[in-house]
Amino acid sequence: MNRVWPSWSPSNGVGKVGNDQLVKAKELVGKTARQMAEAGLVVGTWGNVSVRVPDTDWVVITPSGMSYATLKPEDMVVVDLTGRIVEGCRQPSIETPLHVAIYLNRPDVGGVVHTHSVFATACAVVRQPIPVITEELAQVVGGPVVVAEYALPGSGELAHAAVTALDQRGAVLLANHGLVGVGRRVDEALTVCQVVEKAAQILLLAQGLGRPCVLAEADVVRLHDYFQHRYGQR
Repeated sequence: MNRVWPSWSPSNGVGKVGNDQLVKAKELVGKTARQMAEAGLVVGTWGNVSVRVPDTDWVVITPSGMSYATLKPEDMVVVDLTGRIVEGCRQPSIETPLHVAIYLNRPDVGGVVHTHSVFATACAVVRQPIPVITEELAQVVGGPVVVAEYALPGSGELAHAAVTALDQRGAVLLANHGLVGVGRRVDEALTVCQVVEKAAQILLLAQGLGRPCVLAEADVVRLHDYFQHRYGQR
């Protein structure tokens, strides 16, 4: 699969965006960041959240090093798909290259959540992929959660490694770092992170009881397809 990277791409231009869409995107990022912190998926100001503004080349992302509890819409930073700041007075998250690279390579993704949750990070530390051991993991991720090769935070190398390992799935572990979940919407990306964290905990507990049984690939495909196209109210 051909992939594109922010540092190699010409500017995609800045799409026209209605103010209402931008305000909504900023509110969504702030709300999701607070939910992420309240769920215990990060400590302090680590982690980050972003939303793709619909029908534009713009991404709203959390600022660097600010408390999630007190974030306001005016604290959010708007960048384009080259990573260039187009609006905002704050410094964007150090992981902006990672978020932008995901949006460039996954047009289906509308939101990205990056956490440092305990059990998922434990797997990332020992470079242990999380196999598809629960139906909900199959539904939201669509396959195992693999571990991207280690690279320093904020680097292009980390963005490259994460996008390559993520492929078309819903989540990826960052070696010695944490977890990235993606979704059609940012609330779905947060749910992905919560489901992966739960699966990582179950995996560690199950390994103490015996050998976890992994779901068959054909069943994973069917479960993921159901979640993508038929689950919920339509």
